[in-house]
Amino acid sequence: MRDNVFTRGVLSLAVSLSLLTACGETVVSQSSDEPDPVVQDIPIAFVKRTLPIDEDNLVVSTDLREPSQFIPGAALYIKARASVSSVEVNVTDRAFIDEDNSQTDDNGNPVSPQYDVKDVEVSYDGNRLLFAMRAPNIENADDDEQPTWNIWEYNLQTDELRRIIQSDIVAEAGQDTGPVYLPDGRIMFSSTRQRTNQAILIDEGKAQYSALEESLNTYASVLHVMDANGNDITQVSFNQSHDIDPLIMPNGKVLFTRWDQASGDKGMHLYQMNPDGSELEIVYGRHSHSLNDDTVHFVQSRLTPEGQVLSSVREFERNTLGGNFYRIDVQNYTDNTTPVASNSSLTGPAQQPALFDNIDTHADISPGGYVAALYPLFDGSGRQLFAWSQCRVYDPEQVVNEGEVRTILPCSETLLSTDGIEAAPLLYGLWIYDPQTNTQQVVATPQEGVAYTELVSMESRAYPNDYSASENYDADLANQGLGRVHIRSVYDVAGEDTTAQGLTVMANPSLTSVDQRPIRFVRVVKSVSIPDEDIVDLERSDFGPSRNQLMREIVGYGTVEPDGSVMLDIPANIPFALNFLDANGKRISSRHDNWLQLVPGEVKTCNGCHQNNNTQPHGRLDAEYPSINFGAPSTGLPHPGTNPALFADLGETMAQTRTRINGNAPVTADIVFDDIWADPATTNVSTSFTYAYGDMRSAIPISQSCAQTWTPLCRIVVNYPDHIQPIFEVNRATFDDAGELVSDTTCVSCHSPMDADGVTQVPAAQLDLSNQTSLDNAAHLTGYRELLFSDLEVEVVDGVLLDRLIPALDGNGNPIFETDEDGELILDPEGNPIPVMVSVRVGAAMRANSASGSSRFFAQFEVGGSHAGWLNRAELKTIAEWLDVGAQYYNNPFDTPQD
Repeated sequence: MRDNVFTRGVLSLAVSLSLLTACGETVVSQSSDEPDPVVQDIPIAFVKRTLPIDEDNLVVSTDLREPSQFIPGAALYIKARASVSSVEVNVTDRAFIDEDNSQTDDNGNPVSPQYDVKDVEVSYDGNRLLFAMRAPNIENADDDEQPTWNIWEYNLQTDELRRIIQSDIVAEAGQDTGPVYLPDGRIMFSSTRQRTNQAILIDEGKAQYSALEESLNTYASVLHVMDANGNDITQVSFNQSHDIDPLIMPNGKVLFTRWDQASGDKGMHLYQMNPDGSELEIVYGRHSHSLNDDTVHFVQSRLTPEGQVLSSVREFERNTLGGNFYRIDVQNYTDNTTPVASNSSLTGPAQQPALFDNIDTHADISPGGYVAALYPLFDGSGRQLFAWSQCRVYDPEQVVNEGEVRTILPCSETLLSTDGIEAAPLLYGLWIYDPQTNTQQVVATPQEGVAYTELVSMESRAYPNDYSASENYDADLANQGLGRVHIRSVYDVAGEDTTAQGLTVMANPSLTSVDQRPIRFVRVVKSVSIPDEDIVDLERSDFGPSRNQLMREIVGYGTVEPDGSVMLDIPANIPFALNFLDANGKRISSRHDNWLQLVPGEVKTCNGCHQNNNTQPHGRLDAEYPSINFGAPSTGLPHPGTNPALFADLGETMAQTRTRINGNAPVTADIVFDDIWADPATTNVSTSFTYAYGDMRSAIPISQSCAQTWTPLCRIVVNYPDHIQPIFEVNRATFDDAGELVSDTTCVSCHSPMDADGVTQVPAAQLDLSNQTSLDNAAHLTGYRELLFSDLEVEVVDGVLLDRLIPALDGNGNPIFETDEDGELILDPEGNPIPVMVSVRVGAAMRANSASGSSRFFAQFEVGGSHAGWLNRAELKTIAEWLDVGAQYYNNPFDTPQD
């Protein structure tokens, strides 16, 4: 029986170790007990754990989407040298064991505390270790009462172990993982604390809470910085999903893994920024997530001495503790086969296996085994320390009798091709690989039931450069809590001019009129932090037709200049995206589905825009193609064909010129247009206009104070029942001087199942905009469902609204009749066949996420349309912005009804 079957290796341990070499092969290598003469005196640190097995006798899966996942049974160890004979010293048990707090089993033997350790990092001088550690579970405690992940430090010179944050209350205020030393001695780490975001929520009038990541499964863990003593904790990244695994590059920038989930899961890519959060940009991987038919992500990155990045490239979830590591040339590539613009002749691939070519994580059994950790040595030898589990299988020819041990064999092509071959348990050990001799040597002997999952070498290495503030820092903006975005041209898509006749023609008002410019305005959209159910219990119906958009706020609007340039002052320390709009305030470009951020005083320049399916370099300034907008051709003269009062400096975009002369460029609550560029001596000046919330005849989605004077804390929040439905209920009846009704264009007077006298009617255009509870979803009003979801056509039958039925037709257009189980026609009392009747489907009047795609609705209000002039421009603009951000039912969690 399986319960009585035990495991043994077919080879003795000593012999098996002498046979293992690089690339997972089984050819003779150097002896396992020969210490490496160069690295033997360098201490190494590693995480050693009990192989985690679940109730189904399977290895516990690790999930990248759960940075605070707790797998008890780990400890941090140190060896004085990278040698198999060097003694392993546990340096973390002491945090949970002392004379007054020791545990023993029933036989009085000491029991190791069941805690977890991960994310080990070494200081640049090699004397200290920084890591995340989570205390054992508290028996019978609720989830919110269990310990959290904390940042700890071990000093090799003094043998001291300390938690960085001394206060228990402060330490337990968030899940802290992924620590790394900054060059100035501070510590960067990932945390669910979201300190700055919580402070902004208070300023916005909301409750203070940590937000969920965008799949709403766990709290978002983003980057923070603190002093070496745990004080002055500051949030520096504002993604709405996880920012994890920070790594300090030689130039002082922070490379990290960002989970991009805005409007849907796009994977975990590599991003970079400065330690203060400025100059955020993608580095690598947006279009490189397909590997051997698997969807993979880039995590646990380290830097090689040559400047390449080592990353674990793996699926979200694995039950092998490890996978495979790749060397990635991020200097010359933005994706696996996409070089930076300055090296456009390169073809890739940018990523190459870092160790063995025969590791295949897609296969049921990887021929090259699995690598859980990889650490390059900085001694110029090219050698790498790694934690590796060799490929092993059970002997398929062995007949196992009850009580007999099973034989384990090293993998071979023949064995792996055997039907029903079964993988043996994982067996991780620590190794060192030498590329010069293509051999590997054991550093910590593999043990059954034990796994080594992380390791570092405690050798000194060069300090990275200190970050220095950008020359474009603007102190006045910083004092106002603002940053600035400068886009050279929205018509620049990955280095290509998308205008019909060229940017010089588009930018010249004497050649291209205002009405001929397709992109006129820009909308700044902010993500709404979603609380957990203990704060607000949100239902699926509270979001839009697609939950991908979650909830969105609008920060404000700005102007796109004739050359496509934009300059906007935007609130700092918020996640935002930009929408580009036509003259009616409708988004006409694809949505920008990546969160941007600015720190106070930052001035960020972008060349142009990008389309989601375009793989050309974008969002990384040093990798992009040159801007198509060369700016003003001279200093002291206006841009060609423009108002001479707006004199330019050489190379300035029109947005730069406008801001330099007219002052700052904050976003505004209203869409405002003034034709400042037309030269009145040669060109007709277009009429100014404003789409102002002050022109609304129902409730406005912004506070009255913000509608009059915009501040960085102003937000436009459009809820359907509060701001869209009331537009349809505004009384639009007009009367003559005698008080007689002339016309009534109130929306619900016609788009309702009852007329003014209470008589049943078919809603005009089969569109019911009434504020009654929907029969399709009791959480919605009828108008919301009718606008955004397909419906069935109705007709009045004997004073009652019923679904209209018509005869069903076959593929040839012939009627279909009812038949019995034998296929014979069923006849009515007059002996006639009975036609099969079907309902008539009516399409949705609007398209969520796209006002420009909702022409069935908006066309009625345009010149020549049946409803022309019935809604004013402010009302149409409010409906358009609501659609563009996702057509949510609510865009504020605290406006939703609660039981």
